[in-house]
Amino acid sequence: MTQPTYFVEEDKILSALFEEGLDMLHINKPGAEPLYAERLLTLLPKSCYDRISVHQHYYLKQEYDLRGIHIDNPRQAVPDGFRRHVTRSTPNIGDVKEMKKQHDYVMLHSLFDSLHDQVKASLSIEELEEARRLGIIDKKVYALGGMSLESVQMAKDLGFGGVVICGDLWNRFSIHNEINFHDLIAHFKKLKKAVG
Repeated sequence: MTQPTYFVEEDKILSALFEEGLDMLHINKPGAEPLYAERLLTLLPKSCYDRISVHQHYYLKQEYDLRGIHIDNPRQAVPDGFRRHVTRSTPNIGDVKEMKKQHDYVMLHSLFDSLHDQVKASLSIEELEEARRLGIIDKKVYALGGMSLESVQMAKDLGFGGVVICGDLWNRFSIHNEINFHDLIAHFKKLKKAVG
């Protein structure tokens, strides 16, 4: 997932991540003007569009022929005209079972303390293990929140179908004073191998 603010080197980094095998990119920029999202998309290779979902400005899905849209609010209705490739996130295990029926996948968030903001974990390991035992956590549920190289194996052991990485990756690059993003790419390769 992108970090919440746009920055100068972002298109170069995202293009490099796609070249290294990034499966799916979620563009999540709360409160940003759609013009910035459009600019970012025009700077990315068109061959990557089928691996990009947007969290805001859903019209971009059609305009750029993107993979899909993502709805962050568990109670928000799916917008008219969007039935395919819709994903959703929730912090509540109780929401997941029903959401899985109507969405490509569901991001269960706040699993661990966030690595880039003040969000604290809201689920215990016992709750997650019980959800796995009941078949709630499966390949259609992705782990989100504080995911790092150290927690990827735990997410796999709990039966998650994927992991959403944000802070663990973006904390390796300062948008204010760096142009070299080799450390970020090297870390992505380690994450990709761990998820393997």
